[in-house]
Amino acid sequence: MKSRQEQRSEETKELILNAAGKLFAKKGFDSVSIREIAKEAGCSHTTIYLYFKDKEALLHQLSMPSLEKLYKQLNSITITDTLTPEAQLKKISHEYIQFCLENRNMFDVIFNVKSTRVDESDPELEINKLRLKIFALMKQVLQDCLSMPDNELLLNFSRIFYYQLNGVLSTYSYLHESIGELMKRLTPTFDLSVEILVWGFKEKINQMGDE
Repeated sequence: MKSRQEQRSEETKELILNAAGKLFAKKGFDSVSIREIAKEAGCSHTTIYLYFKDKEALLHQLSMPSLEKLYKQLNSITITDTLTPEAQLKKISHEYIQFCLENRNMFDVIFNVKSTRVDESDPELEINKLRLKIFALMKQVLQDCLSMPDNELLLNFSRIFYYQLNGVLSTYSYLHESIGELMKRLTPTFDLSVEILVWGFKEKINQMGDE
């Protein structure tokens, strides 16, 4: 059983995380100071440093659990032998879109704050290593769909696929229906977008082969 002091410590840490997440989402990571977080959490700024080294540590604590959960969900799809690569790509799209809509208030914090290029070989932050693992997983499934080598063209195709997913999220960032209703209504459209992208990528590969 936790002591009263341990319980208070956990509650304070949770208050700090909630305050940081709220302010990061509202004002942007770079615009928020430790003192502002402390004020929102109802504690002193020195108290924050008892739990977190700096703002990056707060970012890590806020984002890593969600990213790890998403990665496990997507990875489980890629090892499903009963699905074709294109079916895997569609299912990955569904999971990614639904996850991001469910976390839309924190989307920018989870995926974009302190982010690096997708072709960075050895990012410094652990959060970026995990972000790149998610991107690499999508890239691998797309590669399986297209039966092409891992080259610059595949990287560009993967970027386009990722841009398309984030375009969907931008379109539906302000929901007027439940996420479940939205996914049910628009899944055929999402699937069609994947089919068209894959078809277009294959056509481009064929064109380049004919030149």
